[in-house]
Amino acid sequence: MKNVNFTVNGQSIEAAVEPRTHLADFLREHAGLTGTHLGCEHGVCGACTVELDGAPARSCIQFAVRCEGAQVRTIEGFDDDAVMQQLRTAFNAEHALQCGFCTPGMLIMARDILQRHARPDAQTIRHELSGQICRCTGYANIVKAIVAAGQEMPQQTESVAEIPTE
Repeated sequence: MKNVNFTVNGQSIEAAVEPRTHLADFLREHAGLTGTHLGCEHGVCGACTVELDGAPARSCIQFAVRCEGAQVRTIEGFDDDAVMQQLRTAFNAEHALQCGFCTPGMLIMARDILQRHARPDAQTIRHELSGQICRCTGYANIVKAIVAAGQEMPQQTESVAEIPTE
């Protein structure tokens, strides 16, 4: 066992864990945060996406012991987040929810997209979501929801993710 200390959804957590324990398993089994879903357990489907030190990360391939000192935010940690609220409203309005299994990871990734791109278009969103798998919706309504949420966001001066061409 190894002691680990990091912050989850604003709360400091200290625990003794097996070095092989993945962050997703720790969040679900030790912290009781079941909004993080496990799909492929290979980092491919995106169902386990959480925010790790401000960026989306696959918690099924991240060891909990490697999160020492890190800031982790799960879907449960976005209750008061204005961007996430806008996304939830848009997902509901655009019927972007079906079984809901991919939804927590999809919402975290969508929030990241809106943080990095000013009013992204459907093509940008499809590209950015290429690592998220939804087996129900075919993505059309998810993309519509993110576009709609982006239109409701305050206008940014430029996209953070744009890279100048030489």
